[in-house]
Amino acid sequence: VQLQASGGGLVQAGGSLRLSCAASGRTFSRYGMGWFRQAPGKEREFVAAISWSGGSTYYADSVKGRFTISRDNAKDTVYLQMNSLKPEDTAVYCCAATRRSVAVVADYDYWGQGTLVTVSS
Repeated sequence: VQLQASGGGLVQAGGSLRLSCAASGRTFSRYGMGWFRQAPGKEREFVAAISWSGGSTYYADSVKGRFTISRDNAKDTVYLQMNSLKPEDTAVYCCAATRRSVAVVADYDYWGQGTLVTVSS
């Protein structure tokens, strides 16, 4: 499956952005999806994940209550709504897909190109 993230940009602290990840090539609805981010000089970290049906979602503690992951299987797209953004949310965000556990980073088989989110203070 091919993944393409979009929607990044520059936003002031407290603002909002919605990221999109469009999938193609395989049956999107069979895949659990995750969002990850990597800030300059830091390791990649898990942000949020959603099961193939959308019935289960998972969040990193650092974004819980501010970010919302969702999916539209009819559009082969997963979204990340980011509210109350903070400068520490600045990172390259990428999406990934798995047929196994969305809670296990090593289980993600497909990764997309990232989109840069910059939050100014």
